[in-house]
Amino acid sequence: MAQRRPLVWSDWLAQFRTSVGWSAVGWADEARWLRWLTFFWLFVGFLILLSASYASAEATEGDGWYYCKRQLLWIAAGLVGFQTAVSLPLRYVLAIAHWGLLVTLMLMWALLVPGLGRSANGAVRWIEIGILPIQPSELLKPFLVLQSARILGQWERLTDRHRWFWLGTIGAVLLGILLQPNLSTAAVCGMTVWLLALTAGLPYSYLLSAAGGGLILGLISISLRTYQQRRIASFLNPWDDPLGIGYQLVQSLLAIGSGGWWGTGFGLSQQKLASLPIQFTDFIFSVFAEEFGFVGSLLLLTLLVVYGALGLRVAANASDRSLRLVAVGAVLLLVGQALVNIGVATGVLPTTGLPFPLMSYGGSSIIASLFLAGLLIRVARESNAATVVPLDRRRPRRS
Repeated sequence: MAQRRPLVWSDWLAQFRTSVGWSAVGWADEARWLRWLTFFWLFVGFLILLSASYASAEATEGDGWYYCKRQLLWIAAGLVGFQTAVSLPLRYVLAIAHWGLLVTLMLMWALLVPGLGRSANGAVRWIEIGILPIQPSELLKPFLVLQSARILGQWERLTDRHRWFWLGTIGAVLLGILLQPNLSTAAVCGMTVWLLALTAGLPYSYLLSAAGGGLILGLISISLRTYQQRRIASFLNPWDDPLGIGYQLVQSLLAIGSGGWWGTGFGLSQQKLASLPIQFTDFIFSVFAEEFGFVGSLLLLTLLVVYGALGLRVAANASDRSLRLVAVGAVLLLVGQALVNIGVATGVLPTTGLPFPLMSYGGSSIIASLFLAGLLIRVARESNAATVVPLDRRRPRRS
């Protein structure tokens, strides 16, 4: 009887990687590609953040790496959530999605309590837990997708009471974001849920009513806030007031135009030094376009298109409707929000405060984006579980 070979360090490492999901043995092609594209997107984003924030951090904090060091900590925390989403079966994540949504919703409404929220640029969007600044409206996005997928995936089997309770929760989410005020994030969250409902096949009467209600809320918010009206006016003609309300868009367009075909080179952007505002958050794409030019911007758009196409392919192959909706929601909040950020920087859309996923500085955004990417990869793994079987688990044929 042959003796079994003792396990060596490499065997133990392989078993550990397989048990926690680090090993891609048996993964579908879409899951593999999405994982590497996520890491590549994250790596490019960190390099651009370093370039965009170094001069500002050196001037204000005395350390050019100040924002990058903090971002690395957030990335580490985000990768924990990413790995959890990739490894944990989605039925467990969906089962607790409502708790995550309720907790982040309570944190968001806590911003309205005087003294709890932190104000920046006229809006109260952050709350400090200990020494950590948290933006609840960003952390809320993955749980909003999960709970929407859970509810819409079984819409026909729900009672009217459950449906109205869920619709009321969504209304509380959007109203809480609008009161910060944060019209752009409210619009993104509302459109994401609406598109998920459209994907789920809800009746058009529901969809038209929801669209009308969202439009009315948006118009009320704009009519009550003068700065939002001025932003829309500056979007239509930013050169009418280039030193006032149109300053951000004008400087962004100058940065993008300065890049030309090939760009000025990594780290050589001039607009980020003094002219371009919030250059490592909302307008980080402008720095990228200036340093890498039209060709680099086209490659970045290609990355987003490929990522989105793979995500929609995963959604199309999903056997369960809830899984399909999770995949669609992740694509909308990752690729869709990135395209909105680019549209703002190029003047195609009105100026908003939406970050570029996996690129802009911000802990809540990076954690939420990595968790969404992990959910998308998990859907790809579960959708192909019946067709992709590891070789060592296949049963031998009987002779």
